[in-house]
Amino acid sequence: MLNRTTLARPYARAALSAARDANELSEWSHRLALAAEIAGNEQVRQLGGDPRVGGDRMLALMSDVAGDRFNDSFINFLRVVITNDRLSLLPEMAALYEQYRREAEAQIRVEVISARPLDDEQTSALAKRLKARFEREVDLHVEVDESLVGGAIIRAGDTVIDGSVRGRLRQLGQQLGV
Repeated sequence: MLNRTTLARPYARAALSAARDANELSEWSHRLALAAEIAGNEQVRQLGGDPRVGGDRMLALMSDVAGDRFNDSFINFLRVVITNDRLSLLPEMAALYEQYRREAEAQIRVEVISARPLDDEQTSALAKRLKARFEREVDLHVEVDESLVGGAIIRAGDTVIDGSVRGRLRQLGQQLGV
């Protein structure tokens, strides 16, 4: 059986295409996140599994909950998702959409886990260096994890840079066979 990401991929690409055509990349991000949140609600999931609740009723329910935040184009997208019984994949679709959107906008999400809080100057300098390294705009997200002892771990797509003291100690231990 195909995994959830594989199943969600064509829908995320279709969403990106529709958003790009309408020049609404940011708006579709918000719509997909909201739709994923609605679809993830326990009551909605139960209704989705009920054969008495048809696709039109499910679409109407989601549209009612969202109010005016869904436009006609997005509702048509949801109709296809619901018709193909892929409503449960909306979180994966939203995540893939964000990845594709960042690629389309020449942007990369970078997560930095630091042993200590970074001040504005450090954050700015790090963002500048990462922008030069990845040759893209950087969407920087910084977290603090004191268990790292010192340094930081940087994750950008498939790239992981472990410059933490904890990581270096682990690496030293492996070299020494400990």
